[in-house]
Amino acid sequence: MLDIKKVQMYTDGACSGNPGPGGYGTILRYGEFEKKLSGGEAQTTNNRMELMAVIVGLKALNQKCCVDIYSDSKYFIDAIDKGWAKKWKSNGWMRNKKEKALNPDLWEEVLSLLEKHDVTLHWVKGHNGHPENEECDRMAVEQSKKFS
Repeated sequence: MLDIKKVQMYTDGACSGNPGPGGYGTILRYGEFEKKLSGGEAQTTNNRMELMAVIVGLKALNQKCCVDIYSDSKYFIDAIDKGWAKKWKSNGWMRNKKEKALNPDLWEEVLSLLEKHDVTLHWVKGHNGHPENEECDRMAVEQSKKFS
Protein backbone atom coordinates (compact mmCIF):
# COMPACT_ATOMS: atom_id res chain seq x y z
CA MET A 1 0.00 0.00 0.00
CA LEU A 2 1.31 3.42 -0.91
CA ASP A 3 1.85 6.05 1.74
CA ILE A 4 -0.72 8.81 1.52
CA LYS A 5 0.87 12.14 0.61
CA LYS A 6 0.72 14.88 3.22
CA VAL A 7 -0.09 18.24 1.64
CA GLN A 8 -0.40 21.70 3.15
CA MET A 9 -2.86 23.99 1.41
CA TYR A 10 -3.13 27.72 2.11
CA THR A 11 -6.04 29.69 0.68
CA ASP A 12 -7.46 33.18 0.56
CA GLY A 13 -10.06 35.13 -1.37
CA ALA A 14 -10.41 38.86 -1.96
CA CYS A 15 -13.05 41.13 -3.39
CA SER A 16 -13.03 44.84 -4.20
CA GLY A 17 -16.57 45.73 -3.27
CA ASN A 18 -18.86 42.90 -2.25
CA PRO A 19 -20.02 42.08 -4.89
CA GLY A 20 -17.36 43.31 -7.24
CA PRO A 21 -14.17 42.16 -8.92
CA GLY A 22 -12.57 39.34 -6.95
CA GLY A 23 -9.69 36.93 -6.86
CA TYR A 24 -8.34 33.93 -5.02
CA GLY A 25 -4.93 32.55 -4.21
CA THR A 26 -3.91 29.03 -3.23
CA ILE A 27 -0.56 27.57 -2.26
CA LEU A 28 -0.08 23.80 -2.26
CA ARG A 29 2.99 22.40 -0.54
CA TYR A 30 4.19 18.81 -0.59
CA GLY A 31 7.64 18.36 0.91
CA GLU A 32 9.99 20.62 -1.06
CA PHE A 33 7.47 21.12 -3.86
CA GLU A 34 5.21 24.14 -4.01
CA LYS A 35 2.49 25.11 -6.48
CA LYS A 36 0.72 28.48 -6.56
CA LEU A 37 -2.70 28.84 -8.17
CA SER A 38 -4.78 31.96 -8.60
CA GLY A 39 -7.66 33.36 -10.60
CA GLY A 40 -10.61 35.67 -10.36
CA GLU A 41 -13.94 36.90 -11.64
CA ALA A 42 -15.28 40.26 -12.71
CA GLN A 43 -18.42 40.12 -10.56
CA THR A 44 -18.31 37.98 -7.43
CA THR A 45 -18.22 38.06 -3.62
CA ASN A 46 -15.49 37.54 -1.07
CA ASN A 47 -17.11 34.32 0.16
CA ARG A 48 -17.27 32.90 -3.37
CA MET A 49 -13.57 33.62 -3.82
CA GLU A 50 -12.74 31.98 -0.47
CA LEU A 51 -14.55 28.84 -1.65
CA MET A 52 -12.95 28.96 -5.11
CA ALA A 53 -9.50 29.01 -3.51
CA VAL A 54 -10.33 25.74 -1.73
CA ILE A 55 -11.93 24.17 -4.82
CA VAL A 56 -9.01 24.99 -7.12
CA GLY A 57 -6.51 23.67 -4.59
CA LEU A 58 -8.33 20.39 -4.03
CA LYS A 59 -8.91 19.90 -7.76
CA ALA A 60 -5.16 20.17 -8.33
CA LEU A 61 -4.55 17.04 -6.25
CA ASN A 62 -4.55 14.02 -8.56
CA GLN A 63 -4.77 11.37 -5.85
CA LYS A 64 -6.12 10.98 -2.33
CA CYS A 65 -4.03 13.04 0.08
CA CYS A 66 -3.91 13.97 3.73
CA VAL A 67 -4.53 17.72 3.42
CA ASP A 68 -4.09 20.40 6.04
CA ILE A 69 -6.10 23.39 4.80
CA TYR A 70 -5.22 26.78 6.28
CA SER A 71 -7.84 29.50 5.72
CA ASP A 72 -8.78 32.82 7.28
CA SER A 73 -12.40 32.32 6.18
CA LYS A 74 -14.72 31.62 9.12
CA TYR A 75 -17.44 31.18 6.48
CA PHE A 76 -15.61 28.15 5.05
CA ILE A 77 -14.11 26.73 8.26
CA ASP A 78 -17.28 27.00 10.36
CA ALA A 79 -19.60 25.72 7.63
CA ILE A 80 -17.52 22.54 7.40
CA ASP A 81 -16.41 22.08 11.03
CA LYS A 82 -19.87 22.80 12.45
CA GLY A 83 -21.66 20.73 9.80
CA TRP A 84 -23.64 23.66 8.43
CA ALA A 85 -22.84 22.98 4.75
CA LYS A 86 -23.96 19.34 4.98
CA LYS A 87 -27.13 20.43 6.78
CA TRP A 88 -27.85 23.06 4.11
CA LYS A 89 -27.43 20.40 1.44
CA SER A 90 -29.71 17.92 3.21
CA ASN A 91 -32.31 20.71 3.54
CA GLY A 92 -32.29 21.43 -0.20
CA TRP A 93 -29.78 24.27 0.20
CA MET A 94 -31.89 26.10 2.74
CA ARG A 95 -30.29 27.64 5.86
CA ASN A 96 -33.63 27.48 7.60
CA LYS A 97 -37.28 27.36 6.53
CA LYS A 98 -37.15 30.82 4.95
CA GLU A 99 -33.52 31.54 3.96
CA LYS A 100 -31.72 29.96 1.05
CA ALA A 101 -28.08 29.01 1.59
CA LEU A 102 -25.74 31.19 -0.41
CA ASN A 103 -23.36 29.72 -3.01
CA PRO A 104 -24.89 26.21 -3.21
CA ASP A 105 -23.07 25.55 -6.49
CA LEU A 106 -19.69 26.03 -4.81
CA TRP A 107 -20.65 24.27 -1.58
CA GLU A 108 -21.75 21.23 -3.61
CA GLU A 109 -18.31 21.11 -5.20
CA VAL A 110 -16.47 21.74 -1.92
CA LEU A 111 -18.32 18.91 -0.15
CA SER A 112 -17.67 16.51 -3.02
CA LEU A 113 -13.94 17.35 -3.12
CA LEU A 114 -13.52 17.12 0.66
CA GLU A 115 -14.85 13.55 0.56
CA LYS A 116 -11.93 12.51 -1.69
CA HIS A 117 -9.25 13.42 0.85
CA ASP A 118 -8.42 13.19 4.55
CA VAL A 119 -8.76 16.85 5.48
CA THR A 120 -7.92 18.80 8.61
CA LEU A 121 -9.01 22.44 8.72
CA HIS A 122 -7.02 25.21 10.39
CA TRP A 123 -8.29 28.74 10.85
CA VAL A 124 -5.62 31.46 10.70
CA LYS A 125 -6.16 35.11 11.55
CA GLY A 126 -6.06 37.08 8.30
CA HIS A 127 -3.76 40.05 7.75
CA ASN A 128 -1.79 39.06 10.82
CA GLY A 129 1.64 38.25 9.41
CA HIS A 130 1.05 34.56 8.56
CA PRO A 131 3.47 34.27 5.58
CA GLU A 132 1.42 31.92 3.39
CA ASN A 133 -1.86 33.68 4.18
CA GLU A 134 -0.26 37.00 3.27
CA GLU A 135 1.03 35.53 -0.02
CA CYS A 136 -2.39 34.06 -0.87
CA ASP A 137 -3.97 37.44 -0.12
CA ARG A 138 -1.44 39.18 -2.36
CA MET A 139 -2.23 36.76 -5.21
CA ALA A 140 -5.99 37.16 -4.70
CA VAL A 141 -5.83 40.97 -4.69
CA GLU A 142 -3.59 40.93 -7.79
CA GLN A 143 -6.14 38.76 -9.62
CA SER A 144 -9.07 40.97 -8.52
CA LYS A 145 -7.31 44.03 -9.99
CA LYS A 146 -7.37 42.42 -13.43
CA PHE A 147 -11.15 42.96 -13.42
CA SER A 148 -11.24 46.48 -11.93
